[in-house]
Amino acid sequence: MRPQMVIINENTLSAMALRMLLVDVVGNNIDVVYYSSFDEFQTAEHGVVPHFFVSADVVFHNSAFFHDIASRTIVITEGDAPAFAQSGFHTIDATASEQVIARQILNIRNAGHGSSHPHAAQPTTAESSMILSQREQEVLALLVKGYINKEVADRLNISLATVIFHRNNISEKLQTRSLGRLTIYAVLNNIVSLSEL
Repeated sequence: MRPQMVIINENTLSAMALRMLLVDVVGNNIDVVYYSSFDEFQTAEHGVVPHFFVSADVVFHNSAFFHDIASRTIVITEGDAPAFAQSGFHTIDATASEQVIARQILNIRNAGHGSSHPHAAQPTTAESSMILSQREQEVLALLVKGYINKEVADRLNISLATVIFHRNNISEKLQTRSLGRLTIYAVLNNIVSLSEL
């Protein structure tokens, strides 16, 4: 059985969105599996679980289980949760924007094992270049850094219509308009560094 990244969260929509971001980070090397409760997780058959993404409530009610694997457990919180961080858990604030959540996931990935993790997706700049043109990469880099279309046009000395054209091409080629997913793509493909975001 393949390794699994496990999400345990009662909020289905939140879990589905998180799953999409995690799949973008880990690629096809690992399954990302969702359970709506800790009981459902315990009764399921699963392989090796390198990381758990678990709602704060589930961690709180099953602290004995998660305390022993705190370094592999990322707690999904609603707002700042210093108590979990002080207990050795990484946290993700589910109330943040999708782009902020994507940055939090990438920060956790880099803090734990960076690019040396055997299950991490490892796209290369060469692969990125085959998908996006140089100009599309420049536009994407500015978008994920937080620039709006007009600012991108000004910085690259192109028209607003050209920025929108490139943005549509990027979305079509990468099959997403999600700024969080675009951020993950840009970082993993060395279009921007995490420190630039």
